[in-house]
Amino acid sequence: MATFYNQATLSYNGTVASSNITAGEILEVLSASKTAVPDNYSRGSDNVFVVSIVNTGSSCYNGITVTDDLGEYSFGEAGGAAVPLTYKEGSLIYYVNGVQQPAPVVTSLSPLTITGVNVPAGGNATLIYAAETNEFAPMGADAVITNTATVSGAGFEAVTASADIAYTEGIDLAISKSLSPAAVEENGEVTYTFVIQNFGTVPAEAADNVIFSDAFTPALSGITAEFNGAAWASGTNYAYDPATGVFTSLDGMITVPAAQFVQDETTGEWSSQAGVSTLIIRGRLV
Repeated sequence: MATFYNQATLSYNGTVASSNITAGEILEVLSASKTAVPDNYSRGSDNVFVVSIVNTGSSCYNGITVTDDLGEYSFGEAGGAAVPLTYKEGSLIYYVNGVQQPAPVVTSLSPLTITGVNVPAGGNATLIYAAETNEFAPMGADAVITNTATVSGAGFEAVTASADIAYTEGIDLAISKSLSPAAVEENGEVTYTFVIQNFGTVPAEAADNVIFSDAFTPALSGITAEFNGAAWASGTNYAYDPATGVFTSLDGMITVPAAQFVQDETTGEWSSQAGVSTLIIRGRLV
């Protein structure tokens, strides 16, 4: 809402007389809001954005343009610009007063520019579209993309609406298993190596009670185990049943550091390096 002021003057015989000052307000009849579903993201995830435009005035607004910056932000000392979202072509859906209409024209993909939007008097228009996070999407704890849409056209001042989406925080574990040697004689000794990776922003700690389990076939005898280079003891760190070959870590024994996230200062691209822990189990085939 904008306030304006006016004052009149009379000039005669070198004298100036001023009127009182009048004040008025310009009522903004167009408003916009924006929401994101979901409101979090990960690398390569899809997010749906909903832009709602409401007209409380008595006149229809035609030919409106909606421009979405797709989360553009500055980075690095040189002030480079990165765009973390990529519009998914063909995803645009358009409603007027809740009734779906033919999709308006997309004249630019970045920034996303949509033209020909109409908002009836006392009515509303809704734009729904999807965007995918790309290699420029910030990664790590507290990372956020602020996505802003600007609604502009003739007869009104441009209005903006923003939605924030936050990088998904938490533990994200993966495990791989290798055997050495791959070919072994009967009753020979083998080594199983388990690499546990954490792609998440939060470390897996003892309180998270991550449990490792494997049923070795054939079962192993005389096993030894070490975790991140430290020897494990049966009954203290793990339980093993030689009859079934089932090996299980005890509560709180498996910990994995969080991933590390880095942005290239030149290109603006983000990369991650998973946190890693290693479990090695040796034994003789039964």
